[in-house]
Amino acid sequence: MRIGELSRRTGVSVRLLRYYEEQGLLDARRTAGGQRLYGDDAPLVVRRIRTFLEAGLPTKVIREVLDCVCGSDAEVEPCLSPLLVARLDEIEHRISDLQSARTSLAALVAASAAPNA
Repeated sequence: MRIGELSRRTGVSVRLLRYYEEQGLLDARRTAGGQRLYGDDAPLVVRRIRTFLEAGLPTKVIREVLDCVCGSDAEVEPCLSPLLVARLDEIEHRISDLQSARTSLAALVAASAAPNA
């Protein structure tokens, strides 16, 4: 299928599909005229990419783990569990840091809104 059809079938812009290809996430072969042709599995691959992106994985990591996905969408091989758990820990740490920053900022806002005594 051509890139326009893949875009319509997946709801992902042509620009993003090209980016996925540049990042080594999506394979396409070229016609003699230079047009991209994607395999029948391309919509599934795009859905997997989107699932990983929504989970906060960077494209560099997705490229490394994409071959370890089985099933229909994003069922991963057990060997990926440590990587995913580590990524989840990183996100939870960032959330904690943001919550602390929010608390500090809220205190500053409250202090600046208080009348001078």
